[in-house]
Amino acid sequence: MSLLRRTTTLFSQFHHHHYNYILQWRGIVKVRLKWCKNRGLDHIIDKETDLKAACLLKDAIKRSSTGFITSQTVSDWQKHLGLTIPVLRFLRRYPTLYHEFPHSRYPSLPCFKLTDTALLLDSQEQNIHQTHELDTVERLCKVLMMMKSKAIPFQSLHPLKWDLGLPNDLIKTLIPKYPNLFRVEKAVNGVSCLSLVDWRDDLAVSVLQKMNEENVESAKGYREFKRGKSVLAFPMSFPKGYGGQKKVKAWMDDFQKLPYISPYDDSSQIDPNSDLMEKRVVGVLHELLSLTIHKKTKRNYIRCLREELNLPHKFTRIFTRYPGIFYLSLKCKTTTITLKEGYQRGKLVNPHPLSHIREKYYYVMRTGILYRGKGVNLIPDKDGILNDEEDDIEEENLEEEIETDAEGYQEFNSDSEEGSD
Repeated sequence: MSLLRRTTTLFSQFHHHHYNYILQWRGIVKVRLKWCKNRGLDHIIDKETDLKAACLLKDAIKRSSTGFITSQTVSDWQKHLGLTIPVLRFLRRYPTLYHEFPHSRYPSLPCFKLTDTALLLDSQEQNIHQTHELDTVERLCKVLMMMKSKAIPFQSLHPLKWDLGLPNDLIKTLIPKYPNLFRVEKAVNGVSCLSLVDWRDDLAVSVLQKMNEENVESAKGYREFKRGKSVLAFPMSFPKGYGGQKKVKAWMDDFQKLPYISPYDDSSQIDPNSDLMEKRVVGVLHELLSLTIHKKTKRNYIRCLREELNLPHKFTRIFTRYPGIFYLSLKCKTTTITLKEGYQRGKLVNPHPLSHIREKYYYVMRTGILYRGKGVNLIPDKDGILNDEEDDIEEENLEEEIETDAEGYQEFNSDSEEGSD
């Protein structure tokens, strides 16, 4: 058994023997914090909202038996795609991805098919899915392992496919290849679900535990751990102005000292109103966001899994209560949750290969805007950019360097936003 596995077992034993004391712990005094706008992360959310919509439309065109879609087909897709503009206008904004032409029978009906550039990018994306399939399988296993029933309805999994980097046709291509891990079945209520067949101990280690592995592996760190002097602490990056608040620092220090409950451990015996449960909820949300490609997702997607993840009814308060760990954005007429440690100076700290190919999609989208008045054939070095060997895309003329500085303090009432949680 590895040292990390032994320490995880010790944590579980520690929790079991100290539950009676910990569950009565109400000593942490929480400080009311003001929501603080983060322009850098808002910019990323704004950019990737269009990027996601573009890729979903690309997939819809691929699935079409005719090889194209009409403006009538997508006329009511605006909300589904998360767009703030009509879908037809969005398609016309990016001629480098979508080629517009009139319908053969109804000349006044606009139709759209994928350009050669879009098809080339899609083939590269499919190659990434194939070469990193085991990584995708492990990520999907970990999500299922966090659920109380070790299963997730497809209607809840489908919205998360983009965020988790799952292939669009995973039911046909991925799941059948791993019958020892996944099974499609009907729940008691008749809903089709994806369930976990076999629990994997090697995957029941959270990202936070891995981050602290080096400290625990060291002789000194392990001795301190056994003496109860070491705990797993969440990385925190507070907005400007919070660092000097002694009450906030004292609160966070007390919070960090609470025992860490792995999101893969059973939490049914923890008092739902205790500080320990709150830290467990923070850990679950931290792990779920860590498993996403862009370290973010929409609040509504998490809400669909609230009961399976054993989250409180108004779990959005957790995001506003811990601004050093999470950032809650109201950009693009929706609520998006971002894991702050996932970004540095506006860039992903540990980008997944899928994020690289998505950056290529975005580059092509941006060049479509810049050159659509001059003809898409004037796009510079188009072939070079799409070469798999060129991962470093020069975008100096397209975007300014974004720093994730926080500014613009304002009061944020999470209760009004959580009414339906």
